[in-house]
Amino acid sequence: MVDSQQNVKKDRPVYRNIGLAQLIKYRLPWAGKVSILHRISGATLFLMLPFLLYLLDQSLASEVSYQKFQAITGHVLVKIICLGLIWSFLHHFCAGIRYLLLDLEIGVEKVDANRSAIFVFFLGLALTAVVGLKLFGVY
Repeated sequence: MVDSQQNVKKDRPVYRNIGLAQLIKYRLPWAGKVSILHRISGATLFLMLPFLLYLLDQSLASEVSYQKFQAITGHVLVKIICLGLIWSFLHHFCAGIRYLLLDLEIGVEKVDANRSAIFVFFLGLALTAVVGLKLFGVY
């Protein structure tokens, strides 16, 4: 009786907490990656909200403040920060639509969910690239 219980315990999978060194080797599916990026982009948008409101205020208050806004946003570092915020918004928006469709049970199957996660990931990057080209004055 005791031997059979020990055999059953040995066959069960063991779930342990993942250490920092194991995180590098851990392979997430695309849906997991998009989910984590959705959370990171949402947190980034929330934390950068004061900066965005400051820029909005500078752009709308007066003609002088608009010139100050242009000086602030003309700096390369601010453009890179804005590009990161644009990616955060676009990825969060696209992934949010994906989650709404999943809530409606559209694309719930494993293959479809993986395909939609890949699509959302690359769509966010492509849209960010298009907006980034405009931001840096390429067109």
